[in-house]
Amino acid sequence: MLDRDGFRPCIAIVIANAKNQVFWAKRIREHSWQFPQGGIDPNETPERAMYRELWEEVGLLPEHVGILGRTRGWLRYYVPKIWVRREWRGSYRGQKQIWYLLRFLGRDSDINLRATEKPEFDAWRWHHYHVPLDSVIEFKRDVYKSALKELGHYLDRYHSGQKRFAYQHKEQNIAPVPPVAESLIEAPESGNIILPPLSHH
Repeated sequence: MLDRDGFRPCIAIVIANAKNQVFWAKRIREHSWQFPQGGIDPNETPERAMYRELWEEVGLLPEHVGILGRTRGWLRYYVPKIWVRREWRGSYRGQKQIWYLLRFLGRDSDINLRATEKPEFDAWRWHHYHVPLDSVIEFKRDVYKSALKELGHYLDRYHSGQKRFAYQHKEQNIAPVPPVAESLIEAPESGNIILPPLSHH
C-alpha cells in the first residue's frame, strides 16, 4: 500500500529497558542493525500495526510493554532505486513512518526472534540510547536521528518523574511531544560504530 506520493506507511519501534538501554536487532544473514519496523496494513491503525509487528518480529505481547510516546507525525526516507523491487520501480519512493517508544516490562527471556516462520532478525542486544548510527544503513540514518531526538524527551521526562508518569496504552491518549532540547542529541556525527561483542540470544 502506497500513498499518492509513493511512500509506504510504516511503523518503527524503539524498546527501552529499565536502564534506558534500547533494543537493537541484526537483520538475518546481514551485518546491519536496526529497530523493529513494518508496514501498516489497509484499515489498520499505527498502534495496531505496532503491536502486530512487535509480536511478529520480537515475539512480545502488549503486556510486555508500555507506550511512552510516539512521533507527532510521519518521518520519511527515500529508498535508492537499487534497493527497490523491479515491479515497484516508478511508483515506490520510500517509507513514511510513525515511531513508537516503548518501556519494556518483561524479561529478556520473553524476547523471541523466531515467533513466526519467517524471522526478520537473527541476533539482538541492548545498547545505550544515543548510539552512533554507522551500523544503520545510510539512507535511514537521518530518520533514525530525528526519531531518537524527538522520542528522547519521553525518556528524560520519565526518568525525572517516574512516580508521576502513567503508561499510555491507547493511541488517542498520547500527548503531543514538546520540543526537544539540542542537548539531548549525543550521538557522534562520524566515526566507526563501536559496539561490544555480539551476544546472540
